Amino acid sequence: MKFKKINWIFKKIDWLLFIAICLLIILGLIVIYSVAAGSGTEQSIINFQKQIVFFILGVIIFFLITLFFDYRILLRYYFVLYIFILILLVAVLFFGKTIRGTTGWFNLGFFAFQPVEFVKVVLIVYLSKFFSDRAKYIGQFKYLILSSLSVIILVVLVALQPDFGSALILFSLWLVMILLTGIKKSHLLILISVILISVCIFWLFIFQDYQKERIKVFFNPSLDPLGRGYNVSQAIIAIGSGGLFGKGLTFGSQSQLRFLPESQTDFIFAVLAEELGLAGIILLLGLYIFMFYRLIMIAKSLRDNFAIFLTVSTISLFFLQIIINIGGNLGLLPITGITLPFLSYGGSSLFANLILFGLVESTLIRS
Repeated sequence: MKFKKINWIFKKIDWLLFIAICLLIILGLIVIYSVAAGSGTEQSIINFQKQIVFFILGVIIFFLITLFFDYRILLRYYFVLYIFILILLVAVLFFGKTIRGTTGWFNLGFFAFQPVEFVKVVLIVYLSKFFSDRAKYIGQFKYLILSSLSVIILVVLVALQPDFGSALILFSLWLVMILLTGIKKSHLLILISVILISVCIFWLFIFQDYQKERIKVFFNPSLDPLGRGYNVSQAIIAIGSGGLFGKGLTFGSQSQLRFLPESQTDFIFAVLAEELGLAGIILLLGLYIFMFYRLIMIAKSLRDNFAIFLTVSTISLFFLQIIINIGGNLGLLPITGITLPFLSYGGSSLFANLILFGLVESTLIRS
């Protein structure tokens, strides 16, 4: 009986979506390997080896969730997950490992576990439950306030690390969700006014002069091209030099000669553009577009409100991360430290992404 059930589930899996995800991860592995082989640094090579292990473990997690986990269990334990992730965020502030100025990792030996990546998963589950329960009454202002409180707590804890990029993602995810649920124009105007007033108060009365200068460079790297704007300048040079078919794997001058920092994480798009050119960019964007297409098809096929919100918020999260990362590499948006989904090196982000896709597949099978 169990074999028949598993066989039935295998037939229901959206294999085209799974293949697209695997191709994205493999493309990321190719670029990570290129950086490792070209630079020859020990850490880059270790990162490549770790990413292969993360890929294998991530796929196992994906299938375990898809085959055996009923997403409706989350309806009972969503608040427990929220409290658990709150505890993790508080704990990482006191016991976490500091990397590049951010205290956001637990050192587990083999790799550093980053709780904020799983905060995104839990927030999606929490907001999906919240909005699906109140779908008929979401236009009421009190529910807008209640939903914002749960998000603000997470945003503040993440900002204290400080990880402003992830804090921005969490807040933006909530903002997209309330826009999709059909917020009243009057409530939207109030929300925008509160945000603008808060920004003005911080700028005029709280931020010091040096903090204002950092923010100015944050939004306009050309103000300090040899300092804080150096990373973006090098990324733009790398992307512009790629041409139609790129310089070839391991032959990117900016990435291989280490002019381009964080080449396996934040700026992996610039490495891909330099070494694979416009053809590589088209391949990457094509895979992303196909991934979104399959997710939208899944969302349209669902009949359960919670499942719909879960899938739509997953689409929103990945869209935000892709736009912010690529926009930052192109100099169109500030660099926030947001990695490129499925391409950038990182076990925590890869596991969290595959958990989300496992949940989406579970909704497709069981909704």
